[in-house]
Amino acid sequence: MKTLWQNCHVASMANGAYSIIEDAAIVTEGVHIVWIGPRAEVPDQGDIKTVDLNGAWVTPGLIDCHTHTVFGGNRSGEFEQRLQGVSYAEIAAAGGGIASTVRATRAASEEELFASAKRRLQQLLKDGVTTVEIKSGYGLDLASERKMLRVARQLGEQLPVTVRNTCLAAHALPPEYKDRADDYIAHICSDMLPALAAENLVDAVDAFCEYLAFSTEQVEQVFIKAGQLGLPVKLHAEQLSSMHGSSLAARYQALSADHLEFMTEEDAIAMAASDTVAVLLPGAFYFLRETQLPPMDALRKHGVKIAIATDLNPGTSPGLSLRLMLNMACTLFRMTPEEALAGATIHAAQALGMADTHGSLEAGKVADFVAWNIERPADLAYWLGGDIEKRVVRHGVESTF
Repeated sequence: MKTLWQNCHVASMANGAYSIIEDAAIVTEGVHIVWIGPRAEVPDQGDIKTVDLNGAWVTPGLIDCHTHTVFGGNRSGEFEQRLQGVSYAEIAAAGGGIASTVRATRAASEEELFASAKRRLQQLLKDGVTTVEIKSGYGLDLASERKMLRVARQLGEQLPVTVRNTCLAAHALPPEYKDRADDYIAHICSDMLPALAAENLVDAVDAFCEYLAFSTEQVEQVFIKAGQLGLPVKLHAEQLSSMHGSSLAARYQALSADHLEFMTEEDAIAMAASDTVAVLLPGAFYFLRETQLPPMDALRKHGVKIAIATDLNPGTSPGLSLRLMLNMACTLFRMTPEEALAGATIHAAQALGMADTHGSLEAGKVADFVAWNIERPADLAYWLGGDIEKRVVRHGVESTF
């Protein structure tokens, strides 16, 4: 049966802009939008259920296109240590940092990982998120990476959210491969990726291209294997230094390159040519007290699409609110509220390879949207924290939390 959602205003985010429809109506059937436009122009739909949205502003469901939601352990103690003057290198030397998360994730059962990730993910859903990407990368061996990706699949099956799985086995060097990075990359390519792809646990493949992680040559081997398996690629790039990983990502038609504080204009030109999305992560920038801003002028000049995400992870961005990231994108990166909202909807959808079905409110797309009790769309980036009154619709059905 069809449903008419009316008495609302719509920011459809088509073409990356608000694309406002005043006094709007949306007709859904099953999981899809079948019509959207001014309420006065709704075509006759016959027998139809009607829902009054009480003057709300309706946007696409928010999309968090870069998270590490599944992990074991807790690193708030390290946060305290750093604030007391202990360096990250000292923490790592004492067994902390990512190594501690890897140990905790390997030790945790699938059920324990699911329970902790569910609590975190529910916070994102309460914030208006209807689609989320979840990366592995804290297992760093086949059994543990499989465990993380299985949990991510279960979250998508049991909660009202669409989950895209990304294999980030090339996140860091596991302790058993100390000083043998090439051997670990070979293991990822020959054993891990083929096995995980065969089990339908992977939607995309990511890597960390950085001086303290993996070189462009090593990352390229991962990209080649992903291509052989028919999987799209993404990349953590230019967060701490300029290695032109984003240009490498562009050469392989990557869905996105993420972080990008140290990218160059040359990188931006390459990304624009390949239509690779720039995913900016203001939570990590803020949490690490970085000072090197992403090259916003170059990204805009060359027309690179910009997405915004939480980068939810235990070490550098324990962010549970995508709306807060919209504000940070505006205040820290000088984006406009309109750019920021596009970054958490249509451009985020493109960063996940889902722009044909998600990210904007258009006929034929999936009926994922949020009806917000706000005065204007900019309010979503304006208010800091809190729980804005809202109604969340996913796949044409209103969610309850």
